[in-house]
Amino acid sequence: MIQDHHPLAKDFPEFKDKIHSLKTSNTHFAKLEREYEDLDKAIVRLETGVEHGSSSELEQKKQQRVSLKDELYNMLKA
Repeated sequence: MIQDHHPLAKDFPEFKDKIHSLKTSNTHFAKLEREYEDLDKAIVRLETGVEHGSSSELEQKKQQRVSLKDELYNMLKA
């Protein structure tokens, strides 16, 4: 299924202010958020055919994205 890029703040609008705050005050959160955004964009590029990769590569990236998103969400809830 092809999707558009969804920044973390778009997926969790209720945490928009906290995302901004953590990005500027927590280096670990900022690093994970950048990794999530880069991975999300890479997935969109693969899905839209801008870049080519195997289906297993795409699935691996999707699994990594879910793990990162879960970790970031847990940090936002804390």
